Amino acid sequence: MASKFTELAIDCADPHALARFWCSVLDYEVLDEEEDGVVTIGSPTAPEAKSHPGPVSPTLTFARVPEGKTIKNRLHLDVNATDREQDEEVRRLLDLGARHADVGQSGEESWVTLADPEGNEFCVLASRCP
Repeated sequence: MASKFTELAIDCADPHALARFWCSVLDYEVLDEEEDGVVTIGSPTAPEAKSHPGPVSPTLTFARVPEGKTIKNRLHLDVNATDREQDEEVRRLLDLGARHADVGQSGEESWVTLADPEGNEFCVLASRCP
């Protein structure tokens, strides 16, 4: 028996705003909003992760923390456009509030490094995944 990846917890200043951004990026929806401000988003078509035996789309959970982000992420998301080319997807994400991020790229990479509205780096890969 092995573990399966079901959730990624993200510390942030504004859970609702960051959840809205990532819902737009991933075509997710808000699944839960707790009284303490924790917001969980996930795929509207994915099976419930805890009871489904196979692969599932992980949820993202955003929790408010008092401290701000200070260094490059040690873990980041990679995203693939499903219905457009990489440059079109990068433009869409920039319009949603992402910005270009410099984490020491050489300029030869096939991916584009962006940061979400709170500065969390993520990459837009060149290949499309249906």
